[in-house]
Amino acid sequence: MPTPSTPRTVGELRAAGYRPKTVREEIHANLVRKLEAGEPLFPGIVGYEESVIPELTHALLAGQHVIVLGERGQAKSRLIRAMIGLLDPEVPVVAGSELNDDPLAPVSPAARRRLAEEGDALAVEWLPRERRYGEKLATPDVAMADLIGDVDPIRVAEGRYLADELTIHYGLIPRTNRGIFCVNELPDLAERIQVGLFNLMEERDVQIKGYRIRLPLDLVVFATANPEDYTNRGRIITPLKDRFGAQIRTHYPRSAADELAIVEQERTRFGGAEQRVVMPDYMAEIVAEISALARKSGEINQRSGVSVRVSIANAETLRSAALRRALRLGEKTAAPRITDLPAIVASMRGKIELESVEEGREDAVVEELTKRAVAAVFARRLPAADLPGLVGAFEDGLSVTTGSAVPAAEYVRLRDTVKGLRAAAERLAGGGSPAETAAAVEFVLEGLHLHRRLNRERVGGGYAYRRATGREADETGGRPRRERRREE
Repeated sequence: MPTPSTPRTVGELRAAGYRPKTVREEIHANLVRKLEAGEPLFPGIVGYEESVIPELTHALLAGQHVIVLGERGQAKSRLIRAMIGLLDPEVPVVAGSELNDDPLAPVSPAARRRLAEEGDALAVEWLPRERRYGEKLATPDVAMADLIGDVDPIRVAEGRYLADELTIHYGLIPRTNRGIFCVNELPDLAERIQVGLFNLMEERDVQIKGYRIRLPLDLVVFATANPEDYTNRGRIITPLKDRFGAQIRTHYPRSAADELAIVEQERTRFGGAEQRVVMPDYMAEIVAEISALARKSGEINQRSGVSVRVSIANAETLRSAALRRALRLGEKTAAPRITDLPAIVASMRGKIELESVEEGREDAVVEELTKRAVAAVFARRLPAADLPGLVGAFEDGLSVTTGSAVPAAEYVRLRDTVKGLRAAAERLAGGGSPAETAAAVEFVLEGLHLHRRLNRERVGGGYAYRRATGREADETGGRPRRERRREE
């Protein structure tokens, strides 16, 4: 922040030895400093350390304009907004100037005139880096006036001539002079607007209402686009493509650990409720697995992508379902269970686009993805082959009913009385609370069912688990204990 000794006029600025730097020079110098110090370049960006960030670093060190290609929910905008941290904390500008004019080298006609008239007495103010970032979502109705500028009828009415540059009301891009400007979804800009952007990036001039106006702006331009739109012929003019020095591809998290780190970073928190809800590791892993499977599913339109927001919303929904159950049952703590998973159907609707247009198909697709995710996580965490004692208890006639109306204490009783269940639950929950025990018991039972070691029937809002019979037992090699005893 400015201090009492901070220069407040052009004369004081010159006396202090101020030397202007371009935006590229600022970014280059600050990036070099961070690299030498080993500081994080873009805090909050997860999973790009070995892919996107190195490519982006090369482009920034080279002083290039950058276009970032990726599907929705791949942190494109967040990554670009993080560039603000590579600007200097503040820079001097001509006080009251529209274009953030450098006091020693103004570009706007108004600021140049004031400098000529006032000289060293021209007032200076300091612009923080947060105000040196501009962003616009490209839509087909974006006009040249929005981005570049237009003749201001009020200034004309005040007596200025149309040929006078002072009649121009500047748009977003000129007003971000000496900063970073981002155009989101670049291919959606009309071609004539793309031409104006191209001229501004390259020739540093633009035509407004037939007048050619020289604007030697100092900008680093970023853009984002969906790869399909960007490569589709006719959606973007070739000369504009050529002006971006680097084309960088983003991607979805390549590991469950990265996905879950993003979820934990971005999910909504509610103070005291954080102490009441515990998310078991395997349930969080199921959330990440559902998104990973969705990104490979042939039933989901992969061109629209499956955003990380799906995982974030699913994790939040599971926590809220667990909290609701605990409040209804009067329990102090809660942990998401298998019987809470149907709640994520609501949080996934609208976030995935199906290849089929069949009405209501989303629910069936989400249910199938959920089953596959639970089965995959169970196979990694607790293979069914390691639970012969528990399976044997069901073969001897045990039946267990689960559901959102079953209190956690009932699962604790099951753990302590059913052979083999305590060992399985403790491998998952250790010596956890009753809520964590309940979640572990449901996960074990559902995993055994999905691996065809137990039969399951829907009962009200929950499930009844019994021994596997017929086809389920044959396909897994599991056989009723009576048959095994007869063979022995």
